[in-house]
This record gives sequence, C-alpha cells and structure tokens, in this order.
Amino acid sequence: MAIDYESHGWIWDGVYYYPHLFGGLMLTAALLGLSTSYFGGMGVFSLPYLRSDSRIFHKKKHENKKRVRVYMDGCFDLMHYGHANALRQAKDLGDELVVGVVSDEEIIANKGPPVLSMEERLALVSGLKWVDEVIANAPYAITEQFMNRLFNEHKIDYIIHGDDPCLLPDGTDAYALAKQVGRYKQIKRTEGVSSTDIVGRILSSLKDTQVKEDNSSTSSSGNSHKAIQSKSAHLSQFLPTSRRIVQFSNCKGPGPNARVVYIDGAFDLFHAGHVEILKNARQLGDFLLVGVHTDQVVSEHRGNHYPIMHLHERSLSVLACRYVDEVIIGAPWEVTKDMITTFNISLVVHGTVAETNPSLSGETDPYAIPKSMGIFQLLESPKSITTTSVAQRIVANHEAYVKRNAKKAQSEKKYYQEKTFVSGD
Repeated sequence: MAIDYESHGWIWDGVYYYPHLFGGLMLTAALLGLSTSYFGGMGVFSLPYLRSDSRIFHKKKHENKKRVRVYMDGCFDLMHYGHANALRQAKDLGDELVVGVVSDEEIIANKGPPVLSMEERLALVSGLKWVDEVIANAPYAITEQFMNRLFNEHKIDYIIHGDDPCLLPDGTDAYALAKQVGRYKQIKRTEGVSSTDIVGRILSSLKDTQVKEDNSSTSSSGNSHKAIQSKSAHLSQFLPTSRRIVQFSNCKGPGPNARVVYIDGAFDLFHAGHVEILKNARQLGDFLLVGVHTDQVVSEHRGNHYPIMHLHERSLSVLACRYVDEVIIGAPWEVTKDMITTFNISLVVHGTVAETNPSLSGETDPYAIPKSMGIFQLLESPKSITTTSVAQRIVANHEAYVKRNAKKAQSEKKYYQEKTFVSGD
C-alpha cells in the first residue's frame, strides 16, 4: 500500500522536526507489536494514542521564521513577459513581493514620456500572480529617505533589481545606497525583449504601413526592399523554451466538477483592458481557460502589421496574469464542439471591445457553436483601451519616442555586446 502523503503528513513533520522523539516512539510501538506491519498496510489508524497527540507534529516550517519581504520597482510601461519574469525571479528571493510603480513625473524626468498612465500600469502590476503589494508613485532612484521608509514602514528586507545597469541622468547608480547597506539582491535580465524594443516594433510597423501605401501607387522594387528591411529590423529576439512556459504556468488542471470559462483573443501588447476582462471572466466560473490566437490568425483578422508581439510572447503575458488558470497556445479562430468537449467548457465569453479588420466581410461567426448550445455570453469590457489605441499613443508622440529609443538603444546594444553566458533563472 502506498503512503498517502496528505493524510499522513504529520508523520513526515514529526520525522523532520523531532527525529529522536519520533524514532523513540516508533521503536516503542514496534516492541509492543503495534507497528510491525505499518508499511505493509495497517496504516496509521493502528496507532490511536499517537494520533490523539499528533498536534505536536503539526509545527509549520515558517511558524517561527520571519517572512522575508522583498521590494522591486520599475516603470512597467508597455508591460511584457520580461517584466513578469523579473518579478517572478524577485518573488523567488523572498516570501512576499512588494512592487513600486514609478510615477509619471519621475519617468518623464529620467527616461521620457510614458506610454501608459499610472492607473494602467498599476492595473498591470497588480494583475501579476507573483505580486503581493503595490506602492504607487515610487521614486526612480532609491533615496535614503525612501529606503528608510521601505525598511521601517513596509518591513522590506531586500531591494532587488536586474543585472542590467540602471543609471540616473548624472551617471550614478540608482541602487547605490541599497548596495552600500548590504540590502541589495540581483536577478537575471530576461533576454530578447524590452519596452524600447516594443516601441521600435510599433514605429517599424508604422513605417511598413507607409511603405505599403507608397507601393500601392508605385511598383518600385526599392520600396519593397525597404519594407522587408524595416520588418526584419525589429523581429522578436525571444527564444521560447519549455522551461520558461512551465515557470509561468500554474501546473494545475480544473477539478472534476469545475465550471470552466473560456475566452480567446490576440492579447497583443498586453494592457489594462486585458487584465480587467480576464478578471471579470474568471469570476464567472472556477477555472479560466484562455485561447491565444496564432500570429497568422491575428494578421488575417487585424491586418498585416499585427501582431506586434508573437505567439509565445503573448502567451507568456497571459499566463502571468493571476486570473488565468491555463492557456491554449495557438487557439483556433472558431470555437468548435470538439474543443468544448475536450476542455469541458461550461461557458464561452467574449468582450464588447474587440478589434477586427474592416476589409474582411462575410466571415462566419467564430462563436456560432457555443451560441447554438446556449453557453455563450457577451461580457461588457471594463475599459475601452485596445492594442491599436496603445500603438497610436506612440505614433502620436512619434518624435519623442524616436528620441527616447535612440538614447536607450545605445545602452541596449552595449549590454548585448558585453554580455556573457546567461545562467538559468
């Protein structure tokens, strides 16, 4: 008979915390002939006198151990899976993760205009599964006053940042004070993505659109070559691995009687609107299954310059959301009967705010099957923000972001030129 860890967990607690006491008790029981066949199948029920006093073995590992609280800050503008992975690594260094979201004013002073508002950035950070608390309007640099506030008011044990340098306009290290007092820890930067890179992709897609418009009026091969060059200049450098997907996954399936809710979409440039609609969808059931459409499907239904983030990047952003239980990576456009049966879907939902390609007409309804089964619900989108509206903010401030990217791109280039082997994180 295999030992049920859950039902006999007190035994292993006893062995771990009271080895001598527990060994003596078992020896005594053996001499009395009470435990000779325990591992053969009698089970712990044959030791009632131990069961009645088993509370001594229920001492929890962290009962007398102070919970380690760690702090990490950032702008979290155009939030992506790299931000999420940084916070995942930070959480691994402690028990509770407190995140500081830098104010709009500080971002403008140190980096240039943010794309997302403070409210939107707070929604994104709060929606991550590894975040326990959020501090709004945090300073860009860790000043002595703010550091003391972290240590005394928020009971922070360690301040954390990535291994890429974070320099102030005067060239000094933004985390110098935390390092001086020995309360600083470092994590690995996530390769292949940055907010600068994403802004570059959006600006590049704008150029592609302009070149295609030029091509419509002239058949110049030079313009076609420019379009290809522009597109290739900002291809994603992210190399997905199964390990990274597992790190982001909950690794749990729905229970036998769980009400499974399904929602699908592109989830490109993961934003506050996505977080809110996923939160509302999760409240309609016990398990939220999210379908993330393939790059090809997104291009067909939104235009050739989409998606900005590729399938695996978008899937990781969705997986990082605390309201999501599981993701279908490359979900089909149409929700089929077989799919509903396979995943035991109880309800299919879709938001009222959605983006489509206006040039497409006469398409079949992707939700025809769940509608015919009476399991479809239109869900009011809490926010009107879309991927396109976020991209348009960057286009509207084109010159400011080009200038910001030119400056940031230099440090990014230097980082990649000087980087060495990146160990697992």
